[in-house]
Amino acid sequence: QVQLVESGGGLVQAGGSLRLSCAASGSTFSVYDMAWYRQAPGKQRDLVATITSGGTTNYADSVKGRFTISRDNAKNTVYLQMNSLKSEDTAVYYCNAKVIYNSAYNFWGQGTQVTVSE
Repeated sequence: QVQLVESGGGLVQAGGSLRLSCAASGSTFSVYDMAWYRQAPGKQRDLVATITSGGTTNYADSVKGRFTISRDNAKNTVYLQMNSLKSEDTAVYYCNAKVIYNSAYNFWGQGTQVTVSE
């Protein structure tokens, strides 16, 4: 199995920035596709950004141009740089690791809270 630990969340004013980190252990990190999701109170968990094992990135329309996902395979870590934060970005952010051709390889972190104030 893979263990994922998110960090870097906190309270920030609108227009500010945060960088989230997700540290992985327990398996071969470089073969996994990685993603960030978020879930606001009373809402479903939504996909924010993805980065494949080959480095290809995709973003939800709501964060495109403001957020950047990246990975450092040497450190077994994926990052989410969040700029120009809005109150609508307030949520618990979760890291996910998966192998697309085997649904058994799908792991989640515990989440980190991001709160954006006006």
